[in-house]
Amino acid sequence: MEHIKRYHRNILKADGKSLVTEGPVPPETVERYPFHEGLVAFRPPERQQQAMIGIARLPEGRIIIARTEDTIVGYVSFLYPDPMERWSEGNMEDLLELGAIEVASPYRKYGVAKAMLKTAFADPAMENYIVISTEYYWHWDLKGTGLSVWEYRKVMEKVMGSVGMEWFATDDPEITAHPANCLMARIGKNVPLESVEKFDRLRFINRHFY
Repeated sequence: MEHIKRYHRNILKADGKSLVTEGPVPPETVERYPFHEGLVAFRPPERQQQAMIGIARLPEGRIIIARTEDTIVGYVSFLYPDPMERWSEGNMEDLLELGAIEVASPYRKYGVAKAMLKTAFADPAMENYIVISTEYYWHWDLKGTGLSVWEYRKVMEKVMGSVGMEWFATDDPEITAHPANCLMARIGKNVPLESVEKFDRLRFINRHFY
């Protein structure tokens, strides 16, 4: 499968200043700007930056960033699912995972996450994919936001829903481990029925146990 990447760029106003949301960006762009010190949800900023550079180098990898003139303050990554996860078992060329989305806390009030997703899905090539997002409550910044698990999930559903991602049922053990966890997905307009059926089988691998 040819992974076509068409660059898009938008400007977001934040207290009179401009934030750029752009992508998919090449690894050189991710490397050019330091990560904001508040981007610590998954690992220290410097290490997370290196991880995003690695994803940007992948044929299917897509990195969308939000930045000031000199600093990356948010990012979204898309890539094939981890080989250790069930979502890779179908060897689907047209299934991508939204691997991470993060915005530094000082910038969260400006709708940066929605703006980055809007930029990501502005590329018509995204209609060729099923895009999934596995939401696990232990990844959420409950302490930093002061939100409850259910309030945070509602926020995540709203953000993901802004680009047409919807809740999908599954018997995946990691997702069913807690009622707040969920699988969200967006099935592109150009995805063939065969791929949709394969995705459905991946969602319910353990159905024969019931």
